[in-house]
Amino acid sequence: MSTEMLINFAESDECRIAVVHDGSLEELYVERTSAASHVGNIYKGRVVNIEPAIQAAFIDFGAGKNGFLHVSDLHPRYYMRKGQEYTEHIGKRKALRDRPPIQQCLKKGQDLVVQVTKEGINTKGPTLSTYLSLPGKYLVMMPWMHDLGVSQKIEDEQERARLRAILDEVAVPDKAGFIMRTASEGCSKKDVQKDLEYISRLFSAIEKKMDAAPSPSELYRESDLVIRVIRDIFNNDVSKIICDSEQVAKKVSDFLAIIQPRMQKRVSYYDGKIPLFHKYKVEDELRSINLKRVELKSGGSIVIEQTEALVAIDVNSGKYRKHENAEQTALKINVEAAKEIARQLKLRDMGGLIICDFIDMRDSKNRREVEKAFRTALGSDKARSRILKISSFGIIEMTRQRMRPSLQLSTYHKCPYCLGSGMVKSPESAAIEIMRTLNMAAAKSDVRRIELSVPPAVADFMLNKRRAALAKIEANEQKHIIIRSDVLTNAKRL
Repeated sequence: MSTEMLINFAESDECRIAVVHDGSLEELYVERTSAASHVGNIYKGRVVNIEPAIQAAFIDFGAGKNGFLHVSDLHPRYYMRKGQEYTEHIGKRKALRDRPPIQQCLKKGQDLVVQVTKEGINTKGPTLSTYLSLPGKYLVMMPWMHDLGVSQKIEDEQERARLRAILDEVAVPDKAGFIMRTASEGCSKKDVQKDLEYISRLFSAIEKKMDAAPSPSELYRESDLVIRVIRDIFNNDVSKIICDSEQVAKKVSDFLAIIQPRMQKRVSYYDGKIPLFHKYKVEDELRSINLKRVELKSGGSIVIEQTEALVAIDVNSGKYRKHENAEQTALKINVEAAKEIARQLKLRDMGGLIICDFIDMRDSKNRREVEKAFRTALGSDKARSRILKISSFGIIEMTRQRMRPSLQLSTYHKCPYCLGSGMVKSPESAAIEIMRTLNMAAAKSDVRRIELSVPPAVADFMLNKRRAALAKIEANEQKHIIIRSDVLTNAKRL
């Protein structure tokens, strides 16, 4: 089994990174130059408004749209009295009930240091936090926090104990907490020490800017997509990193020379005539990513519907009929669907509330098996998720961390005709509504002529099926009615 990382770089346009496992696309990362991510950036911002009703403040941090800061993301150092200890323990933030109201913590015009934790979506601004975190390859530094920890995704107890012992041995700065990342599994003390020194120097540089920099201003910018993915995703399982840009290949090689010199030889430059993603058949899979229906190998399918409130996923048996027992048929398809749903959520970068409607199964043992398969498939997901137990109706409710708009929202605009619903009024329905409006307009004494611009199908229907009714209105009200066919007219808003 081989895992390869493909980097497709279109200079001045976008960068795409695909992680392919045994020929199957498992992870996809896309970033466009025109919509670079702010997540992870640290800014010195200024409070522009405080909303006690929602216990939140809006912060101008220089990005054009004000950020949203909830009281639960406000570090105690902003409301503790001088001389009081304001560090908190990692994973044990103050409960909401123990925090003073936000109007007592902040005031309009106050400066504070914030980090973007989630991109703005539609009309919502970015989500901010004053709990800072600086990621390295193996460590995450959390300034003004206490304690040392190991990622929960590292499940081997012996490895956890070994990593914790390394943390206890290295000299960590005061008033800062550290967490060993999932990538630290198998790393040496020397690797951790090197990473620690790098993050400490980085935070020292940021700290110097905090007082001197004006407000609003940028204190720290996260690395670009290529470096972030290499830092966060690349591990021993990835056998090759293939780039179609010589410049990017050199940048990746230089970065690995610093953090993992032994891995430099895995980087290669692709200069073939066939585009990289086409050669590895990734482009074919990308075309189907935003389709509502995803076909399963067994003959079943899943249907994915994204709404503003949630993501709804329905599992269908389709043509699969191998088992005479309906229960076994449902189990087989549900297990396959669970794995595919986990894959699609990662590829489409969908977050928030997600409802998965599996095929009904009577046996509770089978329901537990599907649930287990789903949890296992999501185990490799870098985004945090919380999954509830499968219900007797075969429904699994879950939440998945949303840090940026989904791939669909990032690459598509709403259709100006249907406004994203996928449906427009039939010509007959539109004509009936137009006739009502015509009768109302014709009844006005100051109207002499009525002009209508309608979609071609509606114009054709009215001039043929409603010609007599139009002539009657013209004769009775002494008005002149003109109907124009216009392909740009929005039938949804008639």
